[in-house]
Amino acid sequence: MTSHQSSQPRKGVDYTGITVVYLCHDGQGNFLLSKRSAKCRDEQGTWDPGGGGLELHDTIVNTLRKEIREEYGTPVLEYEFLGYRDVHRQLADGTKTHWLAMDFAALVDRAQVKNGEPHKFDAVEWFTWETLPTPMHSQWPEFIKRFGKRLKKIVSNEK
Repeated sequence: MTSHQSSQPRKGVDYTGITVVYLCHDGQGNFLLSKRSAKCRDEQGTWDPGGGGLELHDTIVNTLRKEIREEYGTPVLEYEFLGYRDVHRQLADGTKTHWLAMDFAALVDRAQVKNGEPHKFDAVEWFTWETLPTPMHSQWPEFIKRFGKRLKKIVSNEK
């Protein structure tokens, strides 16, 4: 890394980053998780819902649609904003991070889903609440604690 690169401020490290996090589902009780590859910046080998950082001058909803198209190859049919979380973590090297996570549930067309970023994901698979894989991303427990009841209704298309 050059001295110029190392002096660039980093989202979530040098200033609070904003990320859009989404649990994609088919409305039939199934939802998508991706397994982070060794090339991911952190938490390699864990399963998590999708997400992507908000870029300057972009909108949150556009980021939601763009990231789902990139990661899973499918458009968003419907979405619901769940809320936000203040995410404080410490990376393996001790670096502290701070992100604001804008959390969504997104209905997608199951037939169109694919692994759009095989360099980032070892797998993209459908699960139910009874078939969760392990290990899960470190933020999954807080995501479920905050939104679990609501998510279960949304994913199963209950009113």
